[in-house]
Formats: sequence, C-alpha cells, structure tokens
Amino acid sequence: MTITSPRIDQLYKDVQVNGPGAVEDFWREMTASGTPLVEHLSDDTALVTFLWRGHARTTSAAWGVDVNLGRFPGTDLWYGSQELPTDLRTVYYLCHDGTDAIPTDPDGEGPSHIDVHNAHPFHFPRDPDDPTDRDHWTSLLELPAAPQEPWTSPRPGVPRGTMTEEDLVSAALGEARRVLVYLPAGAPTDGLPSLVIFDGFLSRAVLRIPTTLDNLIAAGKIPPVVALFVNSPDGDRREDELRPARPILDFTTRELMPWARHRWRLSEDRNDCVIAGASRGGLAAAFIALRAPDMFGKVISQSGSFWWPSPQEGEPEWLIREYAKEPRVPLHFYLEVGTRESMPGPGGAPSQVLVNRKMRDTLRDRGYTVEYAEYTGGHDYVNWRRTFADAVIAVLAR
Repeated sequence: MTITSPRIDQLYKDVQVNGPGAVEDFWREMTASGTPLVEHLSDDTALVTFLWRGHARTTSAAWGVDVNLGRFPGTDLWYGSQELPTDLRTVYYLCHDGTDAIPTDPDGEGPSHIDVHNAHPFHFPRDPDDPTDRDHWTSLLELPAAPQEPWTSPRPGVPRGTMTEEDLVSAALGEARRVLVYLPAGAPTDGLPSLVIFDGFLSRAVLRIPTTLDNLIAAGKIPPVVALFVNSPDGDRREDELRPARPILDFTTRELMPWARHRWRLSEDRNDCVIAGASRGGLAAAFIALRAPDMFGKVISQSGSFWWPSPQEGEPEWLIREYAKEPRVPLHFYLEVGTRESMPGPGGAPSQVLVNRKMRDTLRDRGYTVEYAEYTGGHDYVNWRRTFADAVIAVLAR
C-alpha cells in the first residue's frame, strides 16, 4: 500500500485555494526546517519525503534508500515518499536522468548531488596516498530512534593513541603498501593483541576506529591493542586485491604479520590476533582466517561480500562452501549485515542479507563460535562506524 504524505496532500489543497504561491510558502517552510520531510506514522515507522526543486526528466534518492521522485504538477518541485523504520541511520544523495554516480563535491549541483537543505552532509574524503581516489559526498539521514554512537567521538580526558606510517614493500602484491599502525596510549606493545583492518584509510577517516579504540581501552571494555590499518587501492583494483586468493593471503601472513610482530613484539597467540574488514574486506578477512588459523583466532566481518564470485565469474558463495567442507578450525566470528541490504548482488548474485545469514548458519552448523547482528540500515560506512565497537568488544572483551 502506498502511503501519501499528509503535508503533500495539504499542499495540493493549498494550491487549489491559494494558487502557485502556496508552493513557495511550502518550500520556505521545508528549507527552514530542513529536508527531507519526516512525518510520524507509529513508534516504529516514519514517512520520509525527499524533496528537490529543479528541471530534470527523472529524479530519485539513492544509496541507503531507493525512492523515485515525481514532479508536482505545473512546478519544478519534485517529491517522493517512503515508509522507513524510525531507527534507521543511512546516507543518500539525489540523482537525475539515470545518473547513479556518487557526488564528488558538496555544491548541490549537477546530475547527482547532496540534498543541500539537509544540514548534515556526510563526507568520504579522498585518500591522499591514492592518486586515483576522489572526495565523495552524501547526505546523512538519521530518524528519531537511530541508535546512539557512544564510542566514535573523542572524549575529554581520554588519552589518544599514536599513529605511525610505514610503507611495506610487498612481493605478494607486487608493490609497496601503505600501513598505518595505531599504538595505544601509555602501553608498551610487548605481548599486546593485534587487529588487522583492511580499507585502512576509510577505516580511520570515516569509521573513526582509532577514536573508538581509544575510548574502549580507556573504559576497560577491551585491552590495549595494536591496530594495523592496511590501505587498499580504489575501484576495481581494490575488488581484485581483496578477493580470496593467494596474493592477499601471502601479504597478510608472510609479510604484514611477521613484520609487525617483530617490530612491536606483539603477541603470537592466535587468540590475541583479530582480522577485520567490511564488504569485500570482510570476505578477505574470513578467507585468510580459514587458511591461517594458526595466526588468526578472531574474525570481524561487517556486511561481508560472501556472495563472491558473481554468476558471470563462477558459482556464487565460494567461501561459504569452503567453510562447509573444510575441517573446522578454532575461530571466533563477529558477523553483521544491514537489514536493508536485500538487493541482488553483482550480476544477480544473492543479496548481502541472504549470504550473511547463510554464512552464519553454515558456521554454526560446523561448530564455530559466531556472534551475529543485523542493524537497521544499508551497505554503508555510517552504520559500520557505530557497530565496529560492538564487534571489537565481542572478540576482544576482557
């Protein structure tokens, strides 16, 4: 059933009585209060109406939502509504005439752009070490019951860890790879646990993992830990590098970890070693742990791409089948996925929700320890930012 916005219904009535000036009054009201328009339906749901003024053949809101906008008759006002859960936090942008490219600036113009009347732009900064990368911008949508983010912002009195930057020459990857190492404040590194994190730049700049670790360590939620942020290339190169194959396995197990353990005298107990990633990084983390259980005992996968490969490249869900047939190894998993990750994967592969549930069930059937969560949201960093604290507590809690 399609639900019509009461405020849009009222606008139609106002135009009939007062003429086109009612649209200008409506727009002044919306820009003053901020877009999108959110109307209460129940404790669990809200009606969200996305708004834009301009000229286009088609308009939609994309990424964490998928809403087609229609034009208010005789005007340049566009609107589209969707019933959404009140605990949703996600990002979106507006796009026109079939364009789906993520905006690369915050000016609110062009075939795709942020919602300029939403006061909460969300920035994905360009990796300064990757000449092919670019800034990207979206708009943040937080509905009234969206969960709090208690660990992601700096807290007064909490000492900050330090970051050291290294270029690790890699024969496995065929080039040097930038690694930024987080060292916890005030703790000697001898014997400390380690945390390997793929997509290192965005994990620092957007997920705010260093700040989250500072806060969790200070609160006694986890022990001091050394984190290795492995920068990943952009675009197709990232997809290739993080596929479950020998290069990323050898880089991690034969180059990265031996180097880090020697340099900072880290614990070599597998139960002190965590490997983590989101999306394709979650796939890589689970693959490496299966092949190197003597090195890693804990896995964090946020929206892992367990559909891999696409139907055009092979039979999907390869890693799930590997876990089903290989002898069980002593691994502890934290898996999560967004409830709105229900669209088919690349080339018609199963959705993220389906494959993560299947991975969970496969692991539990094989006797693995699995902590599993589904958050209200899509496949985006704004959700992984909050839930990373849950993940690292789950696998490293004192």
